[in-house]
Amino acid sequence: MVGKLLVRGMLAGLVAGLVMFGFAKVVGEPQVDRAIAFEQQADAAKGEAPEPEIVSRHTQAGAGLLTGAIVYGTAVGGLFSLVFAFANGRAGKIPARELSVWLAAAAFVALVLVPALKYPANPPSVGDPETIGYRTALYFLMIAISISAMVFSIRIRGARVAQWGAWNASVLSAGVFVVIIAAVMAGLPAIDEVPKTFPAALLWNFRVASLGMQLIEGRPHLHDSGRNRGYRPGVGDDRRGLWQENVGRCRQISDRLCPARRWTIAI
Repeated sequence: MVGKLLVRGMLAGLVAGLVMFGFAKVVGEPQVDRAIAFEQQADAAKGEAPEPEIVSRHTQAGAGLLTGAIVYGTAVGGLFSLVFAFANGRAGKIPARELSVWLAAAAFVALVLVPALKYPANPPSVGDPETIGYRTALYFLMIAISISAMVFSIRIRGARVAQWGAWNASVLSAGVFVVIIAAVMAGLPAIDEVPKTFPAALLWNFRVASLGMQLIEGRPHLHDSGRNRGYRPGVGDDRRGLWQENVGRCRQISDRLCPARRWTIAI
């Protein structure tokens, strides 16, 4: 069953990658072209020659973008399916469709939204090339901290849900996550390398397009995972365990209908 989930997740990710490519081509690439034009104009004003293209812009916006979107989408789809297969049946009595929604939302917040709030995506001509390694390390550090904070908050919810109820435990969990992330964001160094003359609207549109691509990537997995409502690890994969569970239910029903009757089934 896990294998089928993995294949479905990768296929859903493939479809999402194609849709993401179309979105990036229509919405994102025009912002990249404008940013490159701004960089060329700035270099010309300084009297500097433009840097030679190692890969042509046509290839980058065509085959390169398509390949990257498909590979990324397929990988994310497979990883999401594995996480869903692990969580389904272990996250209480949450139905599969609702579980896939919560998993996708948590992944988007921890992996995309929180890091983007601290270190948002920048178009070409924004950022010092000499600090790219430093900026990349900080971005991945923010992702690691965000994931750890998300897991910690979910564990707090699980520890308090029986005593406080689902709603109060969820509010507490969300509050803990927000406090941790706010403290981390305040402690990590800020990076502001945007040129003063760079168009604010162009920067905003580029960052919105970047977030939109991530949202598109997560949407198909919700429908695909929601179709596997009957899957329970350790039960659906184990026929003997499923048989024993059904026998136990039959015994309970029989005892309620006829308390004087006691019977057993040899397994």
